[in-house]
Amino acid sequence: MDSSKIIAVANQKGGVGKTTSAVNFAAALARRKKKVLLVDSDPQGNATSGVGVRSGNFDKHLYHCLTSEILAKEVLIVPQKKRKLSLLPSSIDLAAAEMELFQMKEREYVLKKLLQPVRDEFDYIVIDCPPSLGLLTVNSLTAADSVLIPMQCEYFAMEGLAQLIKTIRSVKKSLNTSLYIEGLLLTMFDKRNRLTFQVEEEIKKHFGDQVFKTVIPRNVRLSECPSHGQTVIDYDIKSTGAKAYIQLGNEFLRNQK
Repeated sequence: MDSSKIIAVANQKGGVGKTTSAVNFAAALARRKKKVLLVDSDPQGNATSGVGVRSGNFDKHLYHCLTSEILAKEVLIVPQKKRKLSLLPSSIDLAAAEMELFQMKEREYVLKKLLQPVRDEFDYIVIDCPPSLGLLTVNSLTAADSVLIPMQCEYFAMEGLAQLIKTIRSVKKSLNTSLYIEGLLLTMFDKRNRLTFQVEEEIKKHFGDQVFKTVIPRNVRLSECPSHGQTVIDYDIKSTGAKAYIQLGNEFLRNQK
């Protein structure tokens, strides 16, 4: 790969494994010796705590970068032991950025401009978007080269997807002409549930090769690891959840060639 790539992990529907996917996908790439920056663009800050960084451990974060002159490199954190994985942290203050960005010129490009100076320092930049289609998500899509869409294998999954695809098309048309869908990632896959397979079939019928072959299973380790401030790969590398995200990282890297 000649230059870095920015991937936004987006789905405005909550509870689909978006942050879990952003954190563990980033960790899987770092495990393959890729230099990765995880950008927490969600005011809930779950990606930040998910790699073991507590809100009391930093003074400045993404909010300060977006709304003032502070550079990204001034707030980057390298979580303990994760030398290939860096973090641009977030906190609840970021919720106010949406209002402040609205008053700025070229407000959709603020995150893109922020990441530009550090882009070449990383192989991959993974952005965890908020569960909405507001200005923070639009900024993430404008900054990104591609979008990874986690989708829960449930009946209402397709409904939210239509709105997200519409937003991606709108951003592509007016703000970021090179944006494309990296892939749809099926999460919370339950082999015991027939509906899971019906949803999988429906999504593959609509999106074909855009659906990752790797699926993320329902796994208790994936639910436990955030409370320990660890990625699932650090928490229990032998778990089905860790194996699935490692497989996703490998599949993604194969597709880049």
